[in-house]
Amino acid sequence: MEMVNIKINGMPLSVPNGISILEAARYAGIEIPTLCYLKEINEIGACRICVVEVKGARSLVTACVYPVNEGMEIFTNTEKVRASRKTTLELILSTHRKECLSCIRSGTCELQQLCKEFGVDNEHRFDGALPEFEFDDSAAHMVRDNSKCILCRRCVAACNNQGISVIGANARGFDTHISSAFDKDLADVSCISCGQCIVNCPTGAIYEKDDSDKVFAAINDPEKFVVVHTAPSIRVTLGEAFGMPIGTNVEGKMVAALRRLGFDKVFDTNFGADLTIMEEAYELLDRIQNGGVLPMITSCSPGWIKYCEHYYPDQLAHLSTCKSPQQMSGAVIKTWYAQKMGIDPKNIFVVGIMPCTAKKFETQRADQSASGYPDVDVALTTRELARMIETAGIYFKHLPDEEFDNPLGEGTGAAVIFGATGGVMEAALRTAVEKLTGEELDNLDFTEVRGQGIKEATYSVAGLDVKVAVCSGTKAAHEIMEKVKNGTADYQFIEIMGCPGGCINGGGQPIQHAVVRNFVDLKGKRSAALYEADKNLPKRKSHENEAVKRVYDEFFGEPNSHKAHEVLHTSYIPRPKYR
Repeated sequence: MEMVNIKINGMPLSVPNGISILEAARYAGIEIPTLCYLKEINEIGACRICVVEVKGARSLVTACVYPVNEGMEIFTNTEKVRASRKTTLELILSTHRKECLSCIRSGTCELQQLCKEFGVDNEHRFDGALPEFEFDDSAAHMVRDNSKCILCRRCVAACNNQGISVIGANARGFDTHISSAFDKDLADVSCISCGQCIVNCPTGAIYEKDDSDKVFAAINDPEKFVVVHTAPSIRVTLGEAFGMPIGTNVEGKMVAALRRLGFDKVFDTNFGADLTIMEEAYELLDRIQNGGVLPMITSCSPGWIKYCEHYYPDQLAHLSTCKSPQQMSGAVIKTWYAQKMGIDPKNIFVVGIMPCTAKKFETQRADQSASGYPDVDVALTTRELARMIETAGIYFKHLPDEEFDNPLGEGTGAAVIFGATGGVMEAALRTAVEKLTGEELDNLDFTEVRGQGIKEATYSVAGLDVKVAVCSGTKAAHEIMEKVKNGTADYQFIEIMGCPGGCINGGGQPIQHAVVRNFVDLKGKRSAALYEADKNLPKRKSHENEAVKRVYDEFFGEPNSHKAHEVLHTSYIPRPKYR
């Protein structure tokens, strides 16, 4: 790698040739502020917050897109630079609806933070016309409030990075705004509800629909038996909302907080994940042995499912018919568990705590009501749960560690890793290989399917070569699905997650500043925590889950039985593709 010698604020530095000034500054321990920049996603130099002085340049330059070269002298904190940044912030505020005290992003808003840092307290310097926008709350999962949009285009870039591209800049000049084509409501385009636009937005311009009031109402309703279950990834992300290090496993404190919120039972979606593996693994074996449609593709991610329905409606037969762990958990709670406890399912209110905004859409899907009532009544994001805990005055960091309720609080290591891309595949392989060979695995770690990007592997099992593929993010899914569509995908099993990195990077996870997203391996740290939890659990295979065995013995009979299909499986519908 060719290195060049530069100076930043008078300090000599040797850095790789061609990197941006923004990246070079980090070598010197200097953080140059940004609003529009997302590394490798949105490098457009539009917001002008990152301007710096370069010796010999006629004007200030944007650090996020300006490359370094030999002998360059850079100044990041001069009076001219600070004045320019402050003026830019004042101009942004001149068309911004300033309701910071009640804004959902107060405290995590990057614009708010920069205004504080640069002393922007004169809100009236550039008073003038304010653009007026209607809320778009047409989608099941989110609200768009363009009166708080700063036109950074990070949401547009995130949507493009998913290969969806249903939002963009409309109109020109003062009237420019972010919307769908022809200003259609979001519900009327092919949005997949992944929420990547939300976690990448620097302000409160887009946010998930908050359903916490419905949950509080149910908890306070004496007629309701309120059950909550938490997705595998939540235990390693919830702590971030309370200032804890990325990747901290807060499972015990999370359970304690949920009890203090007033839930009647606190279960673990890991049970549903283990149950999903049993159904999915047996479904795969049945397809392989009896000439079913191959490759079979996982169905755990509702964002991916909606993507397939919109963009590959002719390939729906490849999808596993298994419900997601969220929906399986709810279905079992309102059928088997309701019978065991003698509770009418109409009085059971099930809440899923999920990393994913698409889960809100999933609860409203057809064919997700095994008991005659919705399998899951409300899906809350990690962020919504954090706000409920704060609202209730619960001191999260100081809570004791408590355990999930039985019997549906039992989960295995195979279920825990569902939260990371490749985790569903690895969990399924642990069960499928042992069932095919009749022998216990010596090594449970299928590391070939772990990590980012598209992963492929072939395993020789009981005389069969089983070829698998794993990918996350719908742009990568497009690459895989084109192979499936044209018949060149010689896989038997494919795992696809709608969000890049899987559930640990879901659209409902805690907000992280762009600096973290740009320069910290957020997905890697969260995933590592899940794999560590898996490694330390006494049971690491889904078919070893005693609660799952009990449910089969007492209710379903065996995996993929007629009863199991009635309760645990679902169907899909082709949807129009509108951009």
